[in-house]
Amino acid sequence: MLRVLFLFLVLIASVVVGPMLAGHQGYVLIQTDNYNIETSVTGLVIMGVLLFVVLLVIEWILRRIFRTGARTRGWFIGRKRTRARKQTKAALIKLAEGDYKQVEKLLTRNADHAEQPVVNYLLAAEAAQQRGDDFRTNQYLERAAEAADTDQLPVDITRVRIQLAQGENHAARHGVDRLLNQAPRHPEVLRLAEMAYLRTGAFASLLEILPSMSKINLHTEAELQALQQQAYIGLMNQAMADEGSDGLKRWWKDQSRKTRHEVPLQIAMVEHLIECNDHELAQEIVLDSLKRQYDERLVLLIPRLKSGNPQQLEKALRQQVKQHGATPLLNSTLGQLLMKHGEWQQAADAFREALKQRPDAYDYAWLADVLDKLHRSDEAAQMRREGLMLTLKQNGDA
Repeated sequence: MLRVLFLFLVLIASVVVGPMLAGHQGYVLIQTDNYNIETSVTGLVIMGVLLFVVLLVIEWILRRIFRTGARTRGWFIGRKRTRARKQTKAALIKLAEGDYKQVEKLLTRNADHAEQPVVNYLLAAEAAQQRGDDFRTNQYLERAAEAADTDQLPVDITRVRIQLAQGENHAARHGVDRLLNQAPRHPEVLRLAEMAYLRTGAFASLLEILPSMSKINLHTEAELQALQQQAYIGLMNQAMADEGSDGLKRWWKDQSRKTRHEVPLQIAMVEHLIECNDHELAQEIVLDSLKRQYDERLVLLIPRLKSGNPQQLEKALRQQVKQHGATPLLNSTLGQLLMKHGEWQQAADAFREALKQRPDAYDYAWLADVLDKLHRSDEAAQMRREGLMLTLKQNGDA
């Protein structure tokens, strides 16, 4: 720029000085309606140069003024950003201390100038929720939504988390349904969906998201299995509450064979059927399951069954004894079953076999009751004493 100006001045000087030295300055007439301006060429050039210089000076002054304003604005903005950064750090410390009032105050004071205004407003919303201030919570969520523009996912996640914390479970469930459409494998979305579905009894929806949880390793296999069982048991409860035993039968029939063959679900189903006084189907499930695999949890259910065909249960127990040996549990269960049928001597033999393998207070008590039926009062009293001593010993060891 300076070089161009210098060349321009040299050119003007040559135009002006040249004629002056030659003695030929020329003549210029500028005529208007009311005025006539007469000057030499040299004078006109000098006035043009002066006008150009004046314009340059004015431009320099204006540039300095605007540059100073921009610097001033930049200084103020930079100062606010620095202050917002310090306040955000202080807010995080207060958050660790649990001082939610100060957290909210520090995060929102210069939130618009923070590095991540959305984060400031979202943390402030959660702090306000911790204080129980619903109005400010919603206000901060709205500000966060405005700052987030098109990226509303963190805002929606925080909103659902706050709704769950406030007990607005059905609103949270509506929110997670929308979130799952946007981010079906987002870990936090799946966690929130799990909470919302469990709280609202949406067990079918919970079963649908279990594969996604498994793919991202959100839970261990054991935890996923427990969640699945919880969901199925919840569906059992709903079917029983709606239609009783008929609803349970219909629901069980609609399940896949793989589901019906899972022992924990079979046990839960049998317990529900016993509660509905449907012992026939309960016995059928227990016997079918024991044919496929031996499980002590199934054996423990047998004494609770009130079947019209007890011979099947006795036969199944004796078959289990042949296959797996005379375990204390099988002998004890067989003894309890024989007690119900009034077969006192066989029941006494079964309980004695169980007690030979391991002492048990319940078996002592049952054997004493059987001996009373056999009119062996002295032996019955002896069994009760041994059972009492075993109970006292176990309580003392505990």
